[in-house]
Amino acid sequence: MNIYTIDLSLRPTTFDLWHVCLAGTVLALALLLIIVLTSVILGMRRCRKAEPRVLQNVPAVAPEPEIKIVEKIVEVEKIVQAPAPEPVVLKEATPDAALQLLGLLQQEARFIDFIHEDVSAYSDADIGAAARVVHQGCHKTIKEHFSIIPVSSDAEGSRVTLPKGFDAASYRLTGNIVGEAPFSGMLVHKGWQVSDLRLPKLTAGHNAKIIAPAEVEL
Repeated sequence: MNIYTIDLSLRPTTFDLWHVCLAGTVLALALLLIIVLTSVILGMRRCRKAEPRVLQNVPAVAPEPEIKIVEKIVEVEKIVQAPAPEPVVLKEATPDAALQLLGLLQQEARFIDFIHEDVSAYSDADIGAAARVVHQGCHKTIKEHFSIIPVSSDAEGSRVTLPKGFDAASYRLTGNIVGEAPFSGMLVHKGWQVSDLRLPKLTAGHNAKIIAPAEVEL
């Protein structure tokens, strides 16, 4: 059995057939390696160039729509129902007091007789004399059973101002009424109001409808 020793420091001094074949093989492998590397590089370049074409076939992604916040002012007409007016409560007047007052006026001033008398047949002097008697009797009756004072303490003919919210039952506006209170104007009449009432009490069974009983002389 032959034993070969390997000495890497030796240098060939002659090129025989084996060395030529070996050198040719090395050159062939090197050439093959260069060809393979060149093919790989060219293939990579072709792939890079082809990428845009592939991207061109891909449908472009639509840009997201820009969201714009639009402030829309909507005018809404709100119909406000006017408050229903308060129902008017009518108070029924008691007839007894009115009948009683007529009876007192008749008793003191012959008021009903004077009203029912046909004064067209009498002279003005006779009517004036009768009216004086009626006036005295009515004045006595009213003064005895009622306390009457003026509504306004101002003198008639003076300038007054009615503020907002004044009592419409105590003051009545006349003339050219425009706008809202306060109102300024001249006091034409000071008004009257009853501060006290002193009608006599009725006995049980008294018929107030009889203002004056019929008189029979025997």
